[in-house]
Amino acid sequence: MNRRQPWHELTQTLTAVAMGRQPATLVIKNGRWVNVHSGEIIPHTDIAIYQSRIAYVGEDAGHTIGEETTVIEADGRYLIPGLCDAHMHVESGMVTVTEFVRAVIPHGSTSLFIDPHEIANVLGLDGVRLMHDEARTMPINVYVQMPACVPGAPGLETPGAAIGPTEVAEAMRWPGIVGLGEMMNFPGVFNGDGKMHGEMAETMKAGKVIGGHYASPDLGREFHGYVAGGPADDHEGTRVEDAIARVRQGMRAMLRLGSAWHDVAAQVKAITEMGLDSRNFILCTDDSHSGTLVHDGHMNRVVRHAIAQGLKPITAIQMATLNTAEHFGLEKEIGSITPGRYADIILSSDLVSLPVELVIAGGEVVAEDGRLLADIPPYNYPDFARNTVKLGKQLAASDFDIPAPAPANAVKARVIGVIENQAPTRALERALPVENGLVTVDARQDVAQIALVERHRATGGVSNGFVHGFGFNVPCAVAASVAHDSHHMIVAGTSKTNMALAANRLGQVGGGVAVYKEGAEIALVELPIAGLMSDERAEVVAGKAARMVAAMAECGCTLNNAYMQLSLLALVVIPELRISDLGIVDVTKFEVVSLFP
Repeated sequence: MNRRQPWHELTQTLTAVAMGRQPATLVIKNGRWVNVHSGEIIPHTDIAIYQSRIAYVGEDAGHTIGEETTVIEADGRYLIPGLCDAHMHVESGMVTVTEFVRAVIPHGSTSLFIDPHEIANVLGLDGVRLMHDEARTMPINVYVQMPACVPGAPGLETPGAAIGPTEVAEAMRWPGIVGLGEMMNFPGVFNGDGKMHGEMAETMKAGKVIGGHYASPDLGREFHGYVAGGPADDHEGTRVEDAIARVRQGMRAMLRLGSAWHDVAAQVKAITEMGLDSRNFILCTDDSHSGTLVHDGHMNRVVRHAIAQGLKPITAIQMATLNTAEHFGLEKEIGSITPGRYADIILSSDLVSLPVELVIAGGEVVAEDGRLLADIPPYNYPDFARNTVKLGKQLAASDFDIPAPAPANAVKARVIGVIENQAPTRALERALPVENGLVTVDARQDVAQIALVERHRATGGVSNGFVHGFGFNVPCAVAASVAHDSHHMIVAGTSKTNMALAANRLGQVGGGVAVYKEGAEIALVELPIAGLMSDERAEVVAGKAARMVAAMAECGCTLNNAYMQLSLLALVVIPELRISDLGIVDVTKFEVVSLFP
């Protein structure tokens, strides 16, 4: 692979190539140039590349071709800048940075902005450093945002580690850090919390970007207070009014299409119907699991979807390239096919269906027709990143008992209501049956049990509650050591025996996802690195994840990407109702509440 040299080291050489005094290393002939700066598509365009950067873009690059120059015939295909994912979590793919990169390069993604928030909650700054150092070895651009909120909501959950202004200040000096990750503790910002404002201040002093996460539908005074604190973007909008409010206040509205979050269609109407300036809108994925990456795509999937919602193709491409680069102050490095920028280029024969036929990253051909050509060796994680699931004891069915608050045949309980394809939940109340003094699940109302098992300090603690929306109709359970944000173990099911079996199984394998039905294991995805990531190839993990999805369906679940919905039910920074290791959390009030109102 070419070393990605700084532009200032190559100015004389790039000028010499553009002038024809020195040959290019690679020339692409006769393509249709998708110019994201001018909004034009310019036919009969050649590109001359020297090592990792572009030297010349124009009608004829013949003067840059020498005996050793590699020439690629575009044959009239579109020349598209490599796609950028403006906000994402590698851990959601269940794989390492290396395997994530291997999976997305054939889809045309050449720049990733990753927030390793999940590993930070398990391993702290050391975990962030692991992923930062791995990212620096990749053949594409992997920029890292320093996680902001560890824990996400102090007093409402207990993470495995903590991060504050001191750690943020240290990370801002690392070469691959481009800013602060999503500022999820939005009440902490508008209420003037010193730790949150200290982290933002350290980021500002470093001249870097603060990521946003305002997960409330309230766009009144609290929203304005949040914006005044410094977050520069936000991906938590789900409505057109969310996108409009953010852009009007000088933020970038990040519209996400992940495996389970489908928020582009509603918000893109701010452009297609309201006529807002598209240059302040950015596309991202946030969370994509390995099955989506292997089978459906990555940012190419998001761009196609945005076009299907009525955006002009070049506008959608701008929102996944130049807009992202400008937001992070990297427009001189990535985001367009122009002189001096990294030679990150896609060749495609259609601008709407967007087949990714050739991918060039840093001046090297890295994928063709869906096949990865780059040699990316595996990255070894140290022992301290493994064996992080510490249950403290063998769990029994009785650990999931929920005693009734008073003698009765039924009792009213708070129930977490899943909203398909969205991160928010509903705060429901249901009358549930009581048997032998214990509150039980009710399949007729689609109410299952949910629990959070402490897994960082081996306390043996179990917090119990109820959830609606999974559709489980047989004795079953699903357990996962991925439970945003503190990443304890989350377990949902209709059988306490199966819940104990699934949880104990993850304790044995060091983390992952396990599905049990009628006392038997029917799916297992091992995630031994921090209980979050596999060290296997993405396609292997995708196969196991597909089996997991099928297993949940065998238990009666019809939700789209039910696993990802499950993994967010402990995310105590998104309304309305969640579960943490401290109990049931009302996120509209930011307080722990009784299971029985």
